Order: sequence, then C-alpha cells, then structure tokens
Amino acid sequence: MTVRKWGVGLKSAGDFRESQCSRKCFICGNMLQKIINLTVRDVRFPTSLEQHGSDAMHTDPDYSAVYVVLDTESGLKGFGLTFTLGKGTEIVVCAVQALAGLIVGTSLQDIVSNFRGFYRLLTSDGQMRWLGPEKGVIHLATAAVLNAVWDLWARAEGKVGPSYQAPMVTFTVSLRRPRLTTHCHCFPVASVEAARRHGESQEDEIYISDVITGEHLLCRVSIQDPKQIISCIDFRYITDVLTEEEALDILVKAKGGKQQREEEMLSQGYPAYTTSCAWLGYSDQQLKQLCTDALQNGWTRFKVKVGADLEDDIRRCRLIRQMIGADNTLMIDANQRWDVADAISWVTRLAEVKPLWIEEPTSPDDILGHAAISKALAPLGIGVASGEQCHNRVMFKQFLQASALQFVQIDSCRLGSVNENLAVLLMAHKFKVPVCPHAGGVGLCELVQHLILFDYICVSADLSGRMCEYVDHLHEHFASPVVIRNARYMPPKDPGYSCEMLESSVRRHEYPNGDVWKLPIQK
Repeated sequence: MTVRKWGVGLKSAGDFRESQCSRKCFICGNMLQKIINLTVRDVRFPTSLEQHGSDAMHTDPDYSAVYVVLDTESGLKGFGLTFTLGKGTEIVVCAVQALAGLIVGTSLQDIVSNFRGFYRLLTSDGQMRWLGPEKGVIHLATAAVLNAVWDLWARAEGKVGPSYQAPMVTFTVSLRRPRLTTHCHCFPVASVEAARRHGESQEDEIYISDVITGEHLLCRVSIQDPKQIISCIDFRYITDVLTEEEALDILVKAKGGKQQREEEMLSQGYPAYTTSCAWLGYSDQQLKQLCTDALQNGWTRFKVKVGADLEDDIRRCRLIRQMIGADNTLMIDANQRWDVADAISWVTRLAEVKPLWIEEPTSPDDILGHAAISKALAPLGIGVASGEQCHNRVMFKQFLQASALQFVQIDSCRLGSVNENLAVLLMAHKFKVPVCPHAGGVGLCELVQHLILFDYICVSADLSGRMCEYVDHLHEHFASPVVIRNARYMPPKDPGYSCEMLESSVRRHEYPNGDVWKLPIQK
C-alpha cells in the first residue's frame, strides 16, 4: 500500500467516474494527450575511423541512428531510434516519414488500448506493406516509431507525482516499483482508510493524497498484468507454435519466485559479454591491451570477429584464448561470411580454441543452412547463434522449429520493437532455447537491457546459458546511458525506454550538416 502526494487540486468528487477517469490527473491526462508531431533525424558517428565495429562483412561501419521524437500536447516527449551503419540511413528516415501519418493525431490511450491493432496498422498498411512486409527498411522504420511509443508510454505512466520515477521495465517488471496501467480508475475517497476498502490487495492499489484539498485519489492498478502484456503482441502467423493462451500461461507460471529474481537483478545485475576487445580491424597490440583491461574489470566472456582469413583467424583466436585463459568463455562471430560447407569446415578448424558458439555463420535468411551447420558442429560442442538480422517473428519461429539455433539473438531495432521481441522471447522459452541478445551499435545496449530483465524475471526464470552482448562505444551520447557493473547490466533507474540522446550530440553528429560532418573526414 502506497500513499503519495499529488500536487494538483481537485474541483469536486463529481469530476470523477469509477468507470473512467474524466479528469486530467497526471497519469490519465498524459494518456489522453494527442501526439501532435513526429521528428526524425539522421545521426551518424564516424566509427570507421578507428575500425570500431569492423567485421568480415562490414569493414568500415559508421554507427548511425534514425532518431525519432514524438511530441504531445502536454509537452511530454517520446524518444526512439533504429540502428544503421551509415550509408542508406537517409532511406530509413524517408520510411519513418511515410509512417508518421499513421501516428500523428492519435493519443497514447488510442494506441495502447489496442496496441496489437496499432502494431498491425503500422506493419500492414495496404500500400506500404509491399515494401516488406515486416522486413527490411520499412521494418527498421517501424521499430524506430514503436520504440518511441514505448518510451512515451513509460514516461506517461512511469511517474506517480512529480518526484516518483520508474523505468520502462515497470510495464513488465516491477523491480519493487509500483506502476499504473492504462486502465486507471480514479475517484476521490474520504480517507486512505476508506480507500483501502475499495481495493483487493496491497499490490493492486496506490493512493495519491491531494495536497490542496486533502482528498485522496485512489488509482487502481494491475501490476505487471500478463493479459496486458499479451495484448501488445501480434500472434498472427505464429499460432502453430505459440497460441495466446500458451503465452499467457508462461507468464502466469513465471510469477513464482519473481520477487527474488527482481531483488537479484537489483543487487547483482544481468550477465554480459564483451565484443569490444576483438573487432576484425584491430591490431594484435590493441587486442592484447583491451583483453588485459577487460579482465581487470571483471569480464569473463569474450567474442572474437572471424571470417576474413582462416589462418589469421586461427592465430587471433589462439591469441585471445591465451589472453583470457582456459576457464573463461569465448565466442566467435562470422557475420554471415560463409556458405554452409565453408562454415562447417572453417569452424571445425577453430574448434581447438573451444568456442561456445559460432554466430551468423551463413546468410541470416538460410534457416535450413543454419540447421545443417548446427547438426554438423554439435559433436564438437559448438552451438550456433543468430538473429540480429532475422527479419521478424515468423523467421524466428522457423529457426526454432528447425532446431537451427542453440542461442537466440533478438535485436531491439531489427524486429518490430518491444511488441515483436516479446513474441520471440516467449517462443524461445517454449522451445527451451536461451536468449542472448545482440547489442552494441548506437543505443542497442540501452534498449535491450529492458528486454533481458523481462525475459529473466517474467519469462524464463533462468540464467543458464544466458548473457547479453555489450559494446563499449557511444554511450556518452545518451541521457540515461546503460550502467555496467562487474561485467553485468544493472537495471535502469530513469523513466522511459532509455534511448533519449543528448541534443548536443544529435546536433553535432546529424548528417550531413552537423559539425562532425562539415569537417573533412580523414580515413
């Protein structure tokens, strides 16, 4: 039971109805405000100058973001983004602009009261779906818009009174912080004692005391309501492996031990691995220094980029294994470099360094190819990981059906935002395949931290075989950068979906007129 001060005066008890809040209290008022504008900007960072992010297929990436801001009547904003590698970012910007007409003029309440329907509106427009459907540039744009919607929703509902804040994960995970749902029933009551008689349990209610009138406002809540989570997911095309009823059952069963898992995450964080030590373009001296630094900072899980040259891969992987020792974990990542037969023979040669997995060994679209590689490498104890360029939940469904992956790698921007990622998390749980998300880039770590917390606390209840990628680049450009402690993701503390960028950074790196891009780039 929580009583909090709310500094907005109430005119009369008649201003409220139990069935629907007709007053603009902090929560419901924000939900009813219309989205009046969508701004999208092309933000690029010249990471190719120092070979950050370089791999066998993407040799000179300039980490970039299509950055979306939603403005509402009340001044509340939602921030979202999708990740790209430089050239072509302007194409995704155009796709976001094409989607803008579907969201501007709606209220947040309109969207989240039928979030599944809104997801379909964006992904199934009668003309624009021809550009996908649910894949490629148009789906990257969809993710940027929906990420901004989730951020806006979190900011609207994640604050009770001017001093109370909770992160986006409170929509699915309480982390000991109460939250309000979109179906808020608000009405004045004579006292807190009287208010208690309206409720069902301490977990279900928050009482806000009006500091001007002395009246008390009861806000009924449904903390982490599984049905509300399920209502955000589009189950079309995946009901042959996961029905809505099965998904709900997974969430309900995961309630057991949830408080203990929340406390564990708050105190210990979620396990991570680093990719920052072994980009393909780094020199041996860089590799050694970065591995040394990482080990001193508590890192025990390392990923190495491979695929350009077999003999050099063997040499570099031996070097990394020697640096990190036999007891620490090593993964290798080919970024789609090989045909199926080449992948099997190449990784077999690298088996001596005992990699946990080979990531993206072949085309990200080749489901049966991944299955063949998985079968061939199983006797060597090497799994297959993929998913950062898996277009949608349907492809993930087929990867799982074909036993093609031993590790599922969701991406916060490749799929259709939180909505579609929730579907994949639930399918992976049903197939008993651990989720180890892709991160890094621009803002991907900030976004994915919310998803990994949800997966552990509300779905899998298991950390076996699970870890999340971390790349130590560009976090300084965010208002609420991700926090890593002892090689673990610590839960975010600020409201929202953690992808608000610093305006100074956006202006400086906006393409092509930001200060960074006005100067000659020396490569």
